[in-house]
Amino acid sequence: MHKNISQHRILILDFGSQYTQLLARRIREIGIYCELVSWYVTEEQIKDFRPNGIILSGGPESSTSTTSPRAPHYIFDAGIPILGICYGMHIMTIQLGGKVESSRQREFGYAQIMITKESSLFCNTNDTLRTGHKKILDVWMSHCDNVVETPSDFITVGSTERCPVAIIVNEKKRFYGIQFHPEVTHTQQGYNLLEQFVRNICQCETRWTAVNIIDDITQYLHEKIGNDTVMLGLSGGVDSLVTALLLHRTIGYRLKCVFIDNGLLRLNESQQVLNMFSHCLDCNILHIKAEQRFLNALIKIHEPEEKRKIIGRVFIEIFEEEASKFHDIKWLAQGTIYPDIIESGMSSVSPTRVIKSHHNVGGLPQCMTLRVIEPLKQLFKDEVRKIGIQLGLPHTALQRHPFPGPGLGVRILGEVKKEYCDLLRCADSIFIEELHKANLYHKISQAFTVFLPIRSVSIMGDERTYDWVLALRAVETTDFMTATWANLTYEFLTCVSTRIMNEVPGVSRVVYDISSKPPATIEWE
Repeated sequence: MHKNISQHRILILDFGSQYTQLLARRIREIGIYCELVSWYVTEEQIKDFRPNGIILSGGPESSTSTTSPRAPHYIFDAGIPILGICYGMHIMTIQLGGKVESSRQREFGYAQIMITKESSLFCNTNDTLRTGHKKILDVWMSHCDNVVETPSDFITVGSTERCPVAIIVNEKKRFYGIQFHPEVTHTQQGYNLLEQFVRNICQCETRWTAVNIIDDITQYLHEKIGNDTVMLGLSGGVDSLVTALLLHRTIGYRLKCVFIDNGLLRLNESQQVLNMFSHCLDCNILHIKAEQRFLNALIKIHEPEEKRKIIGRVFIEIFEEEASKFHDIKWLAQGTIYPDIIESGMSSVSPTRVIKSHHNVGGLPQCMTLRVIEPLKQLFKDEVRKIGIQLGLPHTALQRHPFPGPGLGVRILGEVKKEYCDLLRCADSIFIEELHKANLYHKISQAFTVFLPIRSVSIMGDERTYDWVLALRAVETTDFMTATWANLTYEFLTCVSTRIMNEVPGVSRVVYDISSKPPATIEWE
């Protein structure tokens, strides 16, 4: 991104909290650019990033362990404002001479913090007032360790009944430590607190807006592509659609769109995608049918990471074959977004653990003829949708549920076969159809059906059958980095299950997934 909208920036050091990506989204919502990096980022990388402020995230480990992660000590001497959250508060305390101990009085969930002294972090911020004009904050706690001794130049400005040292500050150095999580919605004033830190304490200007991002990406594409021609792989999702619109807006007829039907799509998806893109884009779309090629490549492949990488490789092979038919195509554009980079362990500043390789990130082959360009790779899903709104995309296109690039390849557990794809397509179509009928489709974020490689006994027409098990999955989320399972009614689930077992031959049982992310991922593979 160009300096004009990301010149004022926040660096988040990630210590493994389940809320870290949510924290980054909150900062972006305020209108400030930020990036996530691992806690072991180097001093040189921090200097190169030039942050206006640093946030130390929470984390699952105990800071009392001598082997637990620590922040680079450089940050405490750099003259940069620092906000430590939960574990981040603990390590800041320890590294600056204070003391943290494990406590029997653990706090998980809702708590009230009493603000005992004034701080620039809490200007005009409170949920209620008690007698004596004491400010009370309703917050969300999640910790086993407590600060028992602050560093010598810090003061305690907030406490709870179980946690005497819940907020510490050093106003001179602009260091702040909070025991609670401001990034979750359960902390009522969390957004205001983060805004106070990044805007007033770190002196960041709010330049990270949809209009500015579009202008910045357009300028970037002009400079990067020049007079070259670009091939874009369309998937049917909002990410590739927004990428197509941005490229078409920038280079016009020099954009060549390719839609590959890999045989791993949902029921009637191929025609739906072509219709949608034809409506939104004034350009020709090359439609390639490659079902058998993908299925052949997946024979006897069971491991999900291997499936993703094979699917990614075959996609690239086809793109390069098609590009070779034209003499002027030099770029392959993809709708990669920031969560894809994070989950694939491909962060440019500091590597993270691989959760799953996205076919368009970790699945790319080492040697490619085409150069890859990814205009959205610094954006979260909700930011992409905001850009889509600004570009005039219809609601039906923007709010369409995500569909993974590997498609049914990662919704069929184990080996992928055509018969499994056909069965899953029919069942999934029933699930989505019933969601629309019940006016639930747009109230949840993503819904789909999963094929399980296990058989179950059932009785149909007074006869014993031994057929396949399917799982229904529906989640609610805003960023797709964390998610809760959708609390669908028993009546609705009964309707879907009954229809699937009556209308889809080969299904003996339907189950519903009630796992949240984390620890589970949204997709099963």
